[in-house]
Amino acid sequence: QVQLVESGGGLVQPGGSLRLSCIASGFTFSNYAMNWYRQAPGKERELVATIATPGGRTNYADSVKGRFTISRDNDQNTVYLQMNTLKFEDTAVYYCNAKGAISPWRVYWGQGTQVTVSS
Repeated sequence: QVQLVESGGGLVQPGGSLRLSCIASGFTFSNYAMNWYRQAPGKERELVATIATPGGRTNYADSVKGRFTISRDNDQNTVYLQMNTLKFEDTAVYYCNAKGAISPWRVYWGQGTQVTVSS
């Protein structure tokens, strides 16, 4: 059974930091590109960060470049999103996503974790 379980969300003040984690199971993690998406109230879901496989090449949305860092640990089947210098507009539900590197029709989603940036 495929599972993606996110954790690490919460309430943080502007300028603060959070680290999201996503633990994967039920598929061969190293064969999947891993992504973080987010969806704010009333807005469409947007791609925030991607880490490829193999090689670990990363890409970021312009809105988070220089503030967020995506990383993965293939031994622990885990992908992380380090979020620094958080802004009000980063408030959203953050979703972990897996997409097959050689089978891109295989896509899995986590249940999401809420990040709220508020003073």
